Amino acid sequence: MVAFLLTPALTHFLYKYRLWRKDVRTKSIDNKDLVYFKKFHSEKEVRVPRFGGLLIWVTVLVLALFFFLLSFSDIWWLRKLNFLSRSQTWLPLFALVAASLVGLLDDILQVLRKGKYIAGGLKLRYRLLMVASIGLIGGWWFYYKLANNMIHVPGNGDIFIGAFYVPFFILVMLAVYSGGVIDGLDGLGGGAFGIMFAAFGGIALFQNQVDLAAFCIAVVGAILAFLWFNIPPARFYMGETGTLGLCCALTVVAFLTDSVLVLPIIGFLLVIEAGSVILQLIWKKFLKKKLFLASPIHHHFEAKGWPHYKITMRFWVIGIVMAIIGVAIRLLG
Repeated sequence: MVAFLLTPALTHFLYKYRLWRKDVRTKSIDNKDLVYFKKFHSEKEVRVPRFGGLLIWVTVLVLALFFFLLSFSDIWWLRKLNFLSRSQTWLPLFALVAASLVGLLDDILQVLRKGKYIAGGLKLRYRLLMVASIGLIGGWWFYYKLANNMIHVPGNGDIFIGAFYVPFFILVMLAVYSGGVIDGLDGLGGGAFGIMFAAFGGIALFQNQVDLAAFCIAVVGAILAFLWFNIPPARFYMGETGTLGLCCALTVVAFLTDSVLVLPIIGFLLVIEAGSVILQLIWKKFLKKKLFLASPIHHHFEAKGWPHYKITMRFWVIGIVMAIIGVAIRLLG
């Protein structure tokens, strides 16, 4: 409800200052022409503002701080509303806000067409470095402050990995961020992230991590408000300030719930999106031809003639099914 009420002011600001990229992206990550992308994405479509992700992370941050201040009240039920706790939500909130601010910088540079990246904005290596830095802080906190040195294998128990916990944390965060390319069609990224955070919210609640569950569901609520305005025709796009923050926060939540090994199942849509880009690059590098008509894979189906709403809704269905399977494996295991 808070995010929904904030939206009119946000959209007014975004459209008043024309905060969108001024041209259609024409080059891929390997600097090749985007033939199919240009065919299905017009100049008119570009005139939709970025920065929609602000609606998500700002809402969650405001709610966390608001209920934290209410916790100093003498009224017991107001204290119960506070979900900001050192053991459960400091880290995911830090990851969400820190990564979202990096994404915000990238969005600003893209709108201004500054920077040396293909589409403007921060170079990919700089974004990866920032994500790795956030991952390093998170991994260090888990290992040295929370004394985490094991990974839970559903059905088998905990496996000791020692100091490898820190680089493993960084690798997982980078892998999840690579799946952020899913935010390419109206409603697709928002729906996918909403499903994943709802799944981890359920796992957290089952494990009595009530504050973490509340954090996840606050994110889901903000995403639903975002989706209301992002489904076709989109009023705004999530942008890097949304996808980068959500990817990093999702990684932290997976580690906090000891569910990182079911993250590829619950986050299956991110896996196939990132995997399709990697495979496409490998195919073009070594076989000198494309594996998919376009990548990420949602653009492949778009190039095959699927309407964008059909792709989005079928991906949502797949995401829900895989999230249910992932939650079941984690809880039964």
